[in-house]
Amino acid sequence: MRQVSPSELQELATDIELELARLGELENAIVQVRQEIDRYPTLSGVFYESLALKLHNFYTGCERIFQLIVSELNGALPSSFDWHKRLLNRMSVEREGLPPVLSSETVQSLREYLGFRHIVRNIYGFELETERVEDLVQGYSQVWHCFESEVRQFVQGLRELAERLEEC
Repeated sequence: MRQVSPSELQELATDIELELARLGELENAIVQVRQEIDRYPTLSGVFYESLALKLHNFYTGCERIFQLIVSELNGALPSSFDWHKRLLNRMSVEREGLPPVLSSETVQSLREYLGFRHIVRNIYGFELETERVEDLVQGYSQVWHCFESEVRQFVQGLRELAERLEEC
């Protein structure tokens, strides 16, 4: 971990909390769109495309948090063709004075959303497998709440570390 000042740790914690708030808005939107599929089954294709985009946005928001953490604490993002996977994997690694950002279970769950984001970016919406979208939507709430809880614990660890450093 590079040398980071207490104020930089506090700013990082605040930036992460802002991203969590944005991610929190997705949950209601996903529930609303899912309900529309039941109300208007003839438009389900359009609604599944919307859900796919929201799931894409979910993982992208998670990755923004990972990028903030790695950029501030390590100084640089991983490089190479598989940097997205490597970045996610780093979130389950303990850092000097800080616990891992995420449990290995949450990282494993997020791999599904990372893979799905890649699919969404590389196919037309009408080519989506609605069963896959539905499976990810079904698991979304649990994954989101685990992610949010674990990241909030990490933020608390950042704030505590900042306070300890200020005392020195």
